[in-house]
Amino acid sequence: MQFEGYRLAALWLAMAGAAAAQTPGKTPGQAPTPTPTAAGQATPPAAPKLTGFPWQDETLHYTMNWQSGLPVGDVYFMAHKTNGGAWDFEVSGSAGVPGFAINDKYHSSAGPDLCSTLLERETSHAGKKGRERTTFDQKAGTAERTTLLPEGGGKTNLSIAACARDAVAFSYFARQELGQGRMPKATDVYFGSSYTASMVWSGPRDLTVANKKITTDLLSMSVKGPKSEFHFEVFYARDPARTPLQIRVPLSMGTLDRKS
Repeated sequence: MQFEGYRLAALWLAMAGAAAAQTPGKTPGQAPTPTPTAAGQATPPAAPKLTGFPWQDETLHYTMNWQSGLPVGDVYFMAHKTNGGAWDFEVSGSAGVPGFAINDKYHSSAGPDLCSTLLERETSHAGKKGRERTTFDQKAGTAERTTLLPEGGGKTNLSIAACARDAVAFSYFARQELGQGRMPKATDVYFGSSYTASMVWSGPRDLTVANKKITTDLLSMSVKGPKSEFHFEVFYARDPARTPLQIRVPLSMGTLDRKS
């Protein structure tokens, strides 16, 4: 695969931050059983406590598996709610495939509306390291991208739309939208360059998770950049958090499955 393809694969790791959720303990949509009272009447069950993003801080671990099932790496997603309702997100991942190794870390900060304020990227792709920072001025409608490594990489100013989001923040925004029954609209996201991201519902699909077969919603994802276009699939549980249970990223050497 050419380097651009690997760089886009790294982008999908960030985009798939929407895939940050543990395997549910119950079949999604299953209601708790009412508790009988001494008089034989059933009392309504207590409302289940909503956990994870967007209700609580969240730390999640995924294993990346090659098409044969061989594990090739790990990805961690962390979401932390700060004072005032703003969010800090972090995605870190390392993976090794024949002839190529990825070791990346992304940090994103966003306001309560999940509009981006900062994106920091540290990357290592086949030994080639990079570090950059993008700051967002939502009021001015601009973003400044600064290359920190290699040194002297310079700065680039970008015009951005209202409530612009980097790829990491958008992935959490998409998860929140799906949880509220809305399909995120196609929009530009920022991950160094500007990319157009879109999601299409492809219908229900049965998926085996923790030895249980559950019905998921399959969404086909597309991201188009200045030079390349990439597609992948996400299987979302039908739970309040719209938990992505599996992500399939097609690569030229096969299909890379990420499973919780």
